[in-house]
Amino acid sequence: MSDIITERSGNILRIQLNRPAQKNAMTSAMYITLADLLNEAAKDDQVRVVLWHGAGDSFSAGNDIQDFLKNPPGPGESPQASLIQALINFDKPIVVAVQGAAIGGGTTMLTHCDFVFAGESAKFQMPFVNLALVPEFGSSYSIPARIGYLRAAELVLLGQRFDAKRAAELGLATRVVPDHELLATATETARALAEKALGALQACKRLMRSSTREQLERAVKLELQEFSERVRSAEAKEAFTAFVEKRKPNFATGSQSKAAAA
Repeated sequence: MSDIITERSGNILRIQLNRPAQKNAMTSAMYITLADLLNEAAKDDQVRVVLWHGAGDSFSAGNDIQDFLKNPPGPGESPQASLIQALINFDKPIVVAVQGAAIGGGTTMLTHCDFVFAGESAKFQMPFVNLALVPEFGSSYSIPARIGYLRAAELVLLGQRFDAKRAAELGLATRVVPDHELLATATETARALAEKALGALQACKRLMRSSTREQLERAVKLELQEFSERVRSAEAKEAFTAFVEKRKPNFATGSQSKAAAA
């Protein structure tokens, strides 16, 4: 089975992340495939809306750790960077249904979507600092811009989990929906959008996002540079080792020096 399943229904392109046993964690190949799908849909006049969701009981647990450690992103071109750019350039509506875990990129990718319906089971988290990393997908700009610096600091600097209700209160989700109604609600919205005039839909989205695009692209560039350095740091090595060993990381100076020498 493919890690990403697509289906065309009228003018709607449905994209489903399909690694339910891994909570739909993203591999490098999945980032590339998703970027290609969006770039193709952007040029296809028969596609007016993208409907995005995950298989099983999760939306996405973020990066697949094993794949990520083998293919850490660099400051330039990378699978993650390709998807970021595809999302920024996509001027058609994206409707997403979020159930269960939405961790790391599973949360930050949502900031590029136009409708985010969160099931009652949804649990969000941006745990980058816990892994000695920094946010990505432009979220170092988009999250503070949307919810204010102090609230963003609580989520980013502490890396805390928050539920669907909190996501809606902060403006990170359109609204909370019972899990059994989640996909139907997202699908209904996608169908309503597909009936609109395509040119007007695209123009409306471009206008609403035009004032922030420059800042967002700048944030993405800075994030990729910082992320590339952080992922290769002694702190990150200790954090990922601790994650694999299922223990709490030790960020004491001595531990980091020891990790760097290993």
